[in-house]
Amino acid sequence: MSEQNQGPSERFQFELTATDGRARGGVVRTPRGEIRTPAFMPVGTAATVKAMLPEQVREAGADIILGNTYHLMLRPGAERIERLGGLHRFMNWPRPILTDSGGFQVMSLAQLRTLSEEGVRFRSHIDGSAWLLTPESSMEIQRQLGSDIVMAFDECTPFPATPEQAEESMRLSMRWAQRSREAFGDRPGHALFGIQQGGVHRELRQESASALREIGFDGYAVGGLAVGEGQELMFEVLEHAPNMLPSDKPRYLMGVGKPDDIVGAVKRGVDMFDCVLPTRSGRTAQGFTRRGVVNLKNARHADDPRPLDEECRCPCCRAYSRAYLHHVFKSGEIISAMLLTAHNLHYYQQLMSGLRSAIAQGGFDAFEASFHAQRARGDIEPV
Repeated sequence: MSEQNQGPSERFQFELTATDGRARGGVVRTPRGEIRTPAFMPVGTAATVKAMLPEQVREAGADIILGNTYHLMLRPGAERIERLGGLHRFMNWPRPILTDSGGFQVMSLAQLRTLSEEGVRFRSHIDGSAWLLTPESSMEIQRQLGSDIVMAFDECTPFPATPEQAEESMRLSMRWAQRSREAFGDRPGHALFGIQQGGVHRELRQESASALREIGFDGYAVGGLAVGEGQELMFEVLEHAPNMLPSDKPRYLMGVGKPDDIVGAVKRGVDMFDCVLPTRSGRTAQGFTRRGVVNLKNARHADDPRPLDEECRCPCCRAYSRAYLHHVFKSGEIISAMLLTAHNLHYYQQLMSGLRSAIAQGGFDAFEASFHAQRARGDIEPV
């Protein structure tokens, strides 16, 4: 399907509607709908948010989901998805989609990787087939998928890395960012985000931000975090990294994260997030609640008639007990992943809704204090 048939050709827009300290509330406008920020994007790796129907993802409160370029290019193939009408039609999600560039997965999943100025040569983890991913091919694959927000191709700097390694990696990513910008071209209604790198080194983060601003992007991501550095060091980087990026563009912290990571990052000026945690945890009997994470595998839940979270109005908490959730997980029933994933996505979207409301009302500090106080109380006592 051509881009002309994908929707109106309005420009991608971001409006900052409220601030409270460094916390920001806003709206991203795309031809396929608005994205309220701060926003959490459920991860739909292989054209599906695991264990969820698209309608359920939307009902949970999601305005946008994330698709994975690496997985989709390998299977079923970007050309096939394009022939079948693009990723939105293919997976029955008519709202905005962001696709990552594929670079992180190449580094973490592919076999026999060879990095060069050109790009990355690798063998598929599925069948061993040989591939070359470059800034230009990543832009083309994401165009074929039809994603609304496209990520520039970069190398995710590993942690730990020496300052010299972080510098070399960041500068390669900035050269790739320029090539990504040129290959993306002018696509009305679609956006290209640049990705700041530099590891945990402030001067490298500043150099990266300056290079990205010079190139010019529709939005900016903070990359290279949540890769093993821990929350304290991540927050240290976020004390300065987001402020290096344009204030009139959305700021996206890639791969984050746990609820307290998100609250802390919003406090430091981040607008957008994605993470596999709520869906992956749903498949391993972990439920997110206002009092922290509950492990439904534990025998203490076997006779508990109460819902996972008595304040939650998601379909899981309205109709099913902890005893049932414990039983279906222990029995290996598919409904276990379905119910807990639905709950976790509702929890994450309610968290984002609460953050947006708090920022709009100038009450972020009170929201943050209440968030941490509830978690400190721990889970409810067994019956």
